[in-house]
Amino acid sequence: MEFKDYYDTLGVKPDASEADIKAAFRKLARKYHPDKNKDAGAEEKFKAVNEANEVLRDTEKRRAYDQLRAGGYRSGEQFRPPPNWGQGQGFDFNESGEGDFSDFFESLFGRAGGGARHAPRARRGRDAHAKVQIDLQTAFNGGKTRLSLDDGSGVERVLEVKIPAGIQPAQVIRLGGQGHPGAGGGPNGDLLLEVGIRDDARFKLDGLNVLHVLPVSPWEAALGATVPVPTLAGTVDLRIPAGTQSGRKLRLKGRGLPGKMAGDQLVEVSIRVPLAENDTQRQAYEALRTQFAHYDPRQ
Repeated sequence: MEFKDYYDTLGVKPDASEADIKAAFRKLARKYHPDKNKDAGAEEKFKAVNEANEVLRDTEKRRAYDQLRAGGYRSGEQFRPPPNWGQGQGFDFNESGEGDFSDFFESLFGRAGGGARHAPRARRGRDAHAKVQIDLQTAFNGGKTRLSLDDGSGVERVLEVKIPAGIQPAQVIRLGGQGHPGAGGGPNGDLLLEVGIRDDARFKLDGLNVLHVLPVSPWEAALGATVPVPTLAGTVDLRIPAGTQSGRKLRLKGRGLPGKMAGDQLVEVSIRVPLAENDTQRQAYEALRTQFAHYDPRQ
């Protein structure tokens, strides 16, 4: 087999930093990615770039490779690993799960010690992790959302994610087979999406319950009234009992997030006092003060 110079493949110097290697890999991966480049030979170049990155991004693999390269091997020369190559190194074949590697790579990192070369065992790809942000209405109704993901090479893929009704923050949605590719014919890993719910101007989420602050007038609170209240399922009428104080919470049963036991909507009453903008309105407040002279709200 031929020796491969992974630094030449990525176009970096042997003393390149991790950041240089990462940048070079992302640039070349975008250029040759099969989803973007349909030219003949692009897929093979993509594999070569990925293989070089697999070695040079890993501290232990890179150190071992540098020691081997220091022996004077040059790209394209016939190569056979030295006796007892890798003895005790404990390399994990294709840990990145990004696809098939060359015989050269397998001869160095696909076996332990100096034993006979073997075919790579089938291995399931690693699970990938990402976050998805949805609005509260989608969490209530369920539905679909589109998610753009970078596969690590700078190439984005778009997934349509089904959101179950009643999902809560920090819950995880598992997308089977959408993680890192497997090795040796093994299955792909899964994609684990952690759900976040954006703030809502009308409601605050508390588990399966939702909280809504409802402004009411002093006379509605004092005399009682039936007023419209927004919920995630639409507007409903709510009865405000006479004598309701600001801060009191009224419960709308089953109007929270759905589930085995649906949450409720808690409606917190907030009494809003109108400004006295003319003499008539000021006289009305004066009459109230006279009528309720005995009332001290601070006691």
